[in-house]
Amino acid sequence: MESGARFGDLTLSEFEERLASAEPVPGGGSASAIAGSMAGSLLAMVSRLSTDRPKYAAYEATHGRALVVAERARVRLLRLADDDARAYAAFGAARKMPRDTAEEQETREEATRVAARKASEVPLEVARECARIIDEVEAMAGRSNLNAASDLEVAARLAAAAARGAAANVMINLPMVGDDTFRGAATVEMTKLLEGVDRLAAEVSERVATGTLRQPEAE
Repeated sequence: MESGARFGDLTLSEFEERLASAEPVPGGGSASAIAGSMAGSLLAMVSRLSTDRPKYAAYEATHGRALVVAERARVRLLRLADDDARAYAAFGAARKMPRDTAEEQETREEATRVAARKASEVPLEVARECARIIDEVEAMAGRSNLNAASDLEVAARLAAAAARGAAANVMINLPMVGDDTFRGAATVEMTKLLEGVDRLAAEVSERVATGTLRQPEAE
């Protein structure tokens, strides 16, 4: 990825052309981050479609909070798509370093460990952002514009898919980090995040299927 270039500045067509190319970046990590950003955008849309509507006035606090989370997450996830591409490029560069001598091999392995850690940390943060999005999607389901309920379900499914895509990138890089403490903590966190994301996605689907409103959140 070129220095200073941002996927958010590309048209959708341009990004997909790059994604479909033989170049290693962008790849699945960046695609997951962008899918998560789309989930955030849908949550923001539903929030705006629900605000200042008398029928949904009792849920205004939920709408306002969801909008703040959604706007922050969608922008951050676009940046994380760029970060993921840079992290993978650094990892690829480390693996191409010379290893003809013992010193070169040691340098190469250290560079690989550093790059692998970054290539694990970025998608882990993607998964965290997706979990934050889906928390708000669940809170909004049944407390927002019913005409846009299916958009909330799409947001939940996109966020869940993005989190699982990010998790795949975390898990494939962890063995090369060379830090058992970090590896264990990241694995435990990732497992809990995915369990929560899957559970909330299912709850959103069930709530949307009822087509009804529910009680406002407790203050």
